[in-house]
Amino acid sequence: MITVNDLAIQFGRQVLYKDVNLKFTNGNIYGIIGANGAGKSTLLKAISGELEATKGTIEIAPGERMSVLSQDHFKYDEYTVLNTVLMGYHELWELNNERTALYEKENFTDEDGLRSAELEEKFADMGGYDSESNAASLLEQLGISVSKHGMLMKELSGKEKVRVMLAQALFGDPDNLLLDEPTNDLDLETVEWLEDYLGNYEHTVLVVSHDRHFLDAISTHTVDVDYGKITLFAGNYSFWYQSSQLALRQQQNQRQKAEEKKKELEEFIRRFSANVAKSKQTTSRKKMLEKLNIEEIQPSTRKYPGIIFTMEREPGNQILEVENLKAVTDDGSVLFQNLNFTVEKGQKVVFISHNSRAMTALFEIINGHKQPAEGTYKWGVTITNAYLPLDNTQFFEKPLNMLEWLSQFGEGNEVYFKAFLGRMLFSGEDILKKVNVLSGGERMRLMIARMQLKNANCLILDTPTNHLDLESIQAFNNNLKLYKGNLLFASHDHEFINSLANRVIELTPNGIIDKLTTYEDYMADSHIQELRKQLYNK
Repeated sequence: MITVNDLAIQFGRQVLYKDVNLKFTNGNIYGIIGANGAGKSTLLKAISGELEATKGTIEIAPGERMSVLSQDHFKYDEYTVLNTVLMGYHELWELNNERTALYEKENFTDEDGLRSAELEEKFADMGGYDSESNAASLLEQLGISVSKHGMLMKELSGKEKVRVMLAQALFGDPDNLLLDEPTNDLDLETVEWLEDYLGNYEHTVLVVSHDRHFLDAISTHTVDVDYGKITLFAGNYSFWYQSSQLALRQQQNQRQKAEEKKKELEEFIRRFSANVAKSKQTTSRKKMLEKLNIEEIQPSTRKYPGIIFTMEREPGNQILEVENLKAVTDDGSVLFQNLNFTVEKGQKVVFISHNSRAMTALFEIINGHKQPAEGTYKWGVTITNAYLPLDNTQFFEKPLNMLEWLSQFGEGNEVYFKAFLGRMLFSGEDILKKVNVLSGGERMRLMIARMQLKNANCLILDTPTNHLDLESIQAFNNNLKLYKGNLLFASHDHEFINSLANRVIELTPNGIIDKLTTYEDYMADSHIQELRKQLYNK
């Protein structure tokens, strides 16, 4: 259990929040949400002790252990993978080091014998004899094979390091677990594994994440950083979002009576509770909404960008034909081969693979930015494309301001381009900022503005939710549901995929799987899962 008393955090004159009083209790998972810069990660740092609060205290129940997902992926470069995980249980690691040092002594005294007996008892009580096998099991479940457990951390790729650091945080069943963006760089199947793992976790968990499906799957409560304060609500992200949107509509409806508003909110809670009761989340946890106070529901101050894709012309029946396409890496490894498919009008196709480079290679090829190793592709004569690449670095090398930058990609006067920037929440002096110094999220919003200028009837999106905050992701997702053109995309965001795709194409080095279905139905089909194993293990 973690208790926060009268917490305030201030940087110079900027007050992030004050008068924060919260209690995080055993058996619950708290999803922490808020606009970029609101102080979500700062809250975790204050609770972990990495950051000293301006005012107030943070207390952990006596005898409880806290574990934090490390963001420093170079800290353990000189340690083996297995030892890096074992170090996550600091007390056990130190005890084992003392135990090992005693046994290595040349002159082992009677006093050493008494101490070693004491250490052995503690070691056994803390699960020390099973620690290596438990750590190895965690690593394997996170996709780090046994062959890599003895390697040094510096020999791993960045994505592999992320998985090891996650295993380190989870190791030893800590009483309090703090996770800041734990799904970053994880594939969809590993995220689902983490959802299941945390779904059965019986201790206290605090999570900052931009993955809505992940938050919905694991959270019993939502911690909203807004209005310069921190508020705790029963329920997951979807409940918070839908209820805050309802409260906003009610606030805007001046004619609706207070009694009618209360009745409408109560009906919303009743319906939401009924739906939640069917999910696996509530099979292992008590109902989230039992103690909810109607008065707690209020509109959010968040601003959502105006992402609106329109088509200049209706697409014809011929969209895209791909024949015998093959792509390889620089070292000759096959990403996919014998790729054949035809995109039909109205289809929204998600491309998936164990290797994310396969999707990027396909998108680069069909956009004319890269040559295939073999094969051809042909777009219909009525099709206009707008492409959101995975790497947008080349677009932001010149020190142009936002207005100058956007003006390169269309025709119109200053007012016209300012309107598009305004939609993406850039206004006032913001638009004079140089694009080569912008954050990843700001660059992504500019790239989306650039796409909107094209009025294309086919959108190609390579991992479009990267760097975006929850508000931008929600707005992006909502508009794409209404978009009438074709959509070809890849994503690690489960909700984004399942709410949009009506066709799934999986790329493997040994063939493809192509199904007209939703992502969740695709993953639930046992025949497809068996075929996937065969194609990846050839």
